[in-house]
Amino acid sequence: MNRFALVSLYRSLIRHPLYTAVNVGGLAMGIAVFILLGLYVRFETSFETWLPEHQTVYQIQNEWNLPGSPFNGVMPNTPSGLLEMIQEDFPEATGTRILTSGKIIHNGVATSENIAHVDPDFLDIFRLEMVRGDARTALRDPANLLLSETAARRYFGSADPIGRTLALSDGEDAQPRKVVGVFRDLPANTGLAFTALTPIKAPTPDDLAMWRNLGALTLTTYLRFDTPAQARAFSQKLPAFVERHGGDLGEKPSDTLRYLLTPIADLRLAPGGRASDSRRQTIVMLGLVGLLALVIAVVNYVNLAVARAGLRAREVAMRKVVGASCGALIRQFLGEAMVLVALAALVGLILAELGLPLINAAADLSLTLPYGVVLPVLALLVVVIGAVAGFYPAVLLSRYPAALVLASARSPGGGRAGARVREALVVLQFTLATGFIIAAGVLFAQMQHVRSADLGFQREGLLIVPAMTDSSLSESQRLALLAAFRDIPGVTHVTTGTLAAGGSYSHSAENIQLPGVPGDGPSLRKIAIGPDFFQTYGMTPVAGRVFDPNYRSDDSTETERVGGFNIVINRKAAETLGFASPQDAIGKTVGGGRPRTIVGVVENARFFSPRATIDPAVYVYKARIPDWPMATLRYQGDPRQVMEQTRAVWRKMAPSTPFDGAHADRRLIELYAADDRAARLFGMGAGLAILIGCVGLWGLASFSTQQRVKEIGIRKTLGASSSDIVKLLVAQFLRPVLIANLFAWPLAFFAARTWLAGFDDRIALSPAYFIGASVVAVFIAVLTVLSQSVRASRAAPAWALRHD
Repeated sequence: MNRFALVSLYRSLIRHPLYTAVNVGGLAMGIAVFILLGLYVRFETSFETWLPEHQTVYQIQNEWNLPGSPFNGVMPNTPSGLLEMIQEDFPEATGTRILTSGKIIHNGVATSENIAHVDPDFLDIFRLEMVRGDARTALRDPANLLLSETAARRYFGSADPIGRTLALSDGEDAQPRKVVGVFRDLPANTGLAFTALTPIKAPTPDDLAMWRNLGALTLTTYLRFDTPAQARAFSQKLPAFVERHGGDLGEKPSDTLRYLLTPIADLRLAPGGRASDSRRQTIVMLGLVGLLALVIAVVNYVNLAVARAGLRAREVAMRKVVGASCGALIRQFLGEAMVLVALAALVGLILAELGLPLINAAADLSLTLPYGVVLPVLALLVVVIGAVAGFYPAVLLSRYPAALVLASARSPGGGRAGARVREALVVLQFTLATGFIIAAGVLFAQMQHVRSADLGFQREGLLIVPAMTDSSLSESQRLALLAAFRDIPGVTHVTTGTLAAGGSYSHSAENIQLPGVPGDGPSLRKIAIGPDFFQTYGMTPVAGRVFDPNYRSDDSTETERVGGFNIVINRKAAETLGFASPQDAIGKTVGGGRPRTIVGVVENARFFSPRATIDPAVYVYKARIPDWPMATLRYQGDPRQVMEQTRAVWRKMAPSTPFDGAHADRRLIELYAADDRAARLFGMGAGLAILIGCVGLWGLASFSTQQRVKEIGIRKTLGASSSDIVKLLVAQFLRPVLIANLFAWPLAFFAARTWLAGFDDRIALSPAYFIGASVVAVFIAVLTVLSQSVRASRAAPAWALRHD
C-alpha cells in the first residue's frame, strides 16, 4: 500500500469509529477464541511428542474378543513376560516394559509414589533428560533408583540426592534402593505419570507360569522400530505369535486375542474405548468452536464491508477518473483489509493473553502462549483472512461504474443482489449461533443429568478407602482396621468389596452355565463383597433378599469348594440369563457343575463412568475379606471430620502403608470431569462466538438504519407510527434469523446425537432444546437490533428528510 492508500484508510476509520470498533472488535474476539481453543487442541494432540524420536516407539495393546465377556475391547496392559517371549521368537525386536506400583518409605513415613519398574535399557527407548547421573548405567543394577526433580526435592530438599538411600516397597518387605540419578520432571502432556524409576524384578520359578500367561495383564510393553514400515511388517507376524503361545485361548487363539501396535504419540486418542472416544469428540468439538467463531467474525467483516461499499463509491469513481485501474483498486482494498486484520490480530493476541487464565481455570491446565508458534500463525491468519474477507468487497468496489456514480445523487447500495448477499451472510451467522445455543443446551443438560442421576445406590455419605487393597496389609490388619472404622463417631456401616463407587481394582468375569442350555453360558462381571455391602450402599433388592450372615450357604468362602452357594445378581444379569422378570430369577439354580442359587436381584448400579455400559453382574458374598478389597464407610455428619478421623486411625494402625481415601461423590465427579471441563470450554467459546455474531448484527443494523433515515421520515410523514417503524426494521433482520433455524436444527441434531451416543446414561434429545434455542436466537436478534430501531423510529420526520 502507498502513502495515499494509508491516509485514505486512516481517514475512513476515523470518520466511522463505530464501523472500526465493530469490525476490529469482532475480528479480535474471533481471533482470540481461535487462539485459545487452538492452544487446548494443540495440547491434547501433543502427548508424548516431547520424547526424542517418539515416532519410533510403539505400545503393544491387546484386543480381546471373548463371546459374551464384559471385558472385551482394546486394553493397554500385557503379560509381564510378553517382551521376553517376543524377543525369543524375534531376536531383532527391541523394547521395554513399565510396571507402575509400590511406595517409598523415608524416615519411617510411607509415601505413595508413581514408581515405574522398567528394563535396564529403558532409557535407550525413552530418552529422558537426565539432570544428574549417567543414563547408560543408571538402570543396570537392580538396587538402583532414579528420581524426578520434584521427587528428589520432596525427599532430600536442596541436598544432593546422589548416593542417598530410600526404602522401596511393592507389597513385600521394604528393600533399600540407592539413588543414582535424577531426571527432568515429565511435562503435562504425557500419559507416563511416573516419578521414580527402578529395574524390574525377574520372576521367581513360582511366578513363571503366570508371567508368560497371555491372559495375565499386569504391565505395559513397548517396542521400538526404525520406520513405520518395520512396525507394519512386524504387526503382521503377531497373529502367528498368538497361535504359538495362546494354547489356552481356544481352538484359534488369534480369533480371541489380537495384538496391536500403536504409536506412542497416538495413545491419547487411539481407539480404545469410550474414554479415548470422548477425548476425540472433545478435541473436534472445541476445534470447530474456535474455527467457527473465527468464521463468524470474518462474516461480520464481509457483511459490514459490503454494506458500506456504497459510502466509498465516489472515492472509487474519482480514482478511476484520474487513471486507477480495477487491479490497483483491488490491491488497495485488499491491503486495507489486511491492515484491519493485522490490527485485529494484535488486539486478539492481547485478549487471548487476558483470557488464558479463564481457559486454564476451566480446563484445569497451565497453558501458556508460545509466541514462537502463535506469531507465525497470526501472520498467516492476517494474510488468509485479509484475502478471504477483503476480496469480495474489493471486487465489488472496483467494479462501480465511475460515470453512473458521479452522475447519481445517491451512493449505490448494491441493489437487490447486495441485499441478498448480506441476508445470506446473516443466515450463515445465525445458523452457527443457533447451532451453538442448541449444542450448549444439550451439553449442560447432559452434565446436569450426570450429576443428579439415580445411580442405583445412595452416593451421599460414602467414604471409599482404596488403600485397603495394598498387598502389604495382612488379613488381621485389615480386620482390625475395619473394626476401628466402625468405632469412628458418625460411621453407621462399614463394608469391603472388589468394587466401590468410582472404580474397581479387580476385573473378574465368570461364565454362568444355564440349566438345560449347551455351552458355557453368558459371562458376568464377578463382584466379591463382604458383610453389609448392600446396606452400606443403600441398595435394596427388587426381588428376593440380599446376603445374610445367618445363612451359611450365602458364604462362598466356605461352600464354593464343597458344594453350591447363593448369589445375588443385578437386573441386567437377570435379563442376560433369560429370566422373564427379576422375580422369576429367585430360587433358580445356575452354574452347571458349580451350582449357584439366585436369592436376590438388585437394581443396576452405576459404579463407573456414565459413558461406560452397565455390565451384567453377579455378587458373591465373602464372610471373610475378599481379595483386592476396597473399604467403604457409610457415615453421617461432617465429611471432613470423618475423613480426618479415618486417616488418623489408618496412620496409627498401618503407618507403613500410605493412606488413600476419598468421598464417593468426589470419585464419581472425577469420572466425568473431562466432559465437565469440555462443557465449560464449549460454553465459553460458543458464548463468545454468539457475542461476535451479535456485535456484527448490531453494526449491520446501525448501518442499515442510517441508510433508511429518509425512508423512515417519509413513512412517518405519511402516518406510520413509531411501532410500525420498529416492526419494519426488526422484521428486516428477523427473516434471515428464522431461515437460519431451518439449517441449524438438522446440523445441531446430528452433532448432539453423535456426542450423546458416547454416554450409556444420557438424556433424550427432546424438541424442547431446538425450540428453546430458536426462541433464544430470535430474542437475541430482536434485542440486538431493537435499540437502533427504536432510536430511528423516534426521530422527527423533518430532521430525517433533511438528513444526508
